[in-house]
Amino acid sequence: MRYTFKPDDCMVISIPLGNLRNMRDGQLMPEKFTCVFKDTYKVFLKGRPKELGAAQLSIGVFVICIGSLITLEYGLSHLVYTLPSALFIASGILTFAAGSSPFMPVVKLSFIFNIISLFWSIAAIVLCALLNEGSWDWYNSTEYNTRRNMLVGLKVVIGVLCGLELILALILIYWESKAVCRSHFNTLPLITIKQEV
Repeated sequence: MRYTFKPDDCMVISIPLGNLRNMRDGQLMPEKFTCVFKDTYKVFLKGRPKELGAAQLSIGVFVICIGSLITLEYGLSHLVYTLPSALFIASGILTFAAGSSPFMPVVKLSFIFNIISLFWSIAAIVLCALLNEGSWDWYNSTEYNTRRNMLVGLKVVIGVLCGLELILALILIYWESKAVCRSHFNTLPLITIKQEV
């Protein structure tokens, strides 16, 4: 016969039974026993979503600020990998909101935005490395070398910030999956009966 229901670790009920030798009538079952309920939202809060959301928001603001500096100095083509980093700001706000209130649609929306942020951070790192504003190698002047070194340095900073966003998105996806991806059906509490010796 197949089991229709399986116990999971969401609710654990422990009932200590009295000693069979020393029991009197009606004293085998205790009046009080323990029940531990593991709330998935509280498990999500162990991942510190408020702090990580604030870090995501800060990274998004820094990337857009540095991208606007690059755009003003080196051309509009650099908006391709800096302007969509507003997604980091949106996912940071949603993650902070998900950590502030146990409203599950906000947690689910934050989960979706963090998945998109993960892929965008990978794409931004690749685009940042591939896109280059012209070739200054044929200029031997120190001004062009300085401008090229400045562009490379700012792109490295953007790449590092996008790498940090990638790590933050991975951590948040892990903790939010514990709150969002859970089984709803065919689960029962795990009941353990302990007998005193």
